[in-house]
Amino acid sequence: MGYLMRRNILAYKAPPNNEGYDLICIHPDPRHVPSSGEIAQVRIQVKSRYATDCDRGFPLKDVSLSAFDFLTVVFMNIGKFGGKNDGSTGMREIEIYTLPNEFIREHHITTSSWQKVRLRKLEDEIQVFKGEAGFEQIARCLGVPKPIKKRVR
Repeated sequence: MGYLMRRNILAYKAPPNNEGYDLICIHPDPRHVPSSGEIAQVRIQVKSRYATDCDRGFPLKDVSLSAFDFLTVVFMNIGKFGGKNDGSTGMREIEIYTLPNEFIREHHITTSSWQKVRLRKLEDEIQVFKGEAGFEQIARCLGVPKPIKKRVR
């Protein structure tokens, strides 16, 4: 939420037990009327993984696919926990990817009872959705301009 609000996108936590999305985002101007190609609200599902050595995948049921516009996955990278690791080593920078619904649908795996999205082999492909570039997609959908300071002369 903080990263979205930093980009001047109003972000609110969805009501508890709301299926399919965790955040609702809207334009900061209450009088804004969406133009062609814009939408009034964006629904975001959030997934997170704390282990640096996670498999870069996350569970996602196919019934959720129609409930969100974007899925933000946060790799917190707090340490390595696999094998004999106890989490005390392997800390790295946090990674945030904001993936469009179409991308998630394309990479959604339904072949097992644990329906998943796996990103391990997609590292190059997901770089365009990393960090600020990912949040910028949401800003474009809502028509939120970059905040700039107007100088008075």
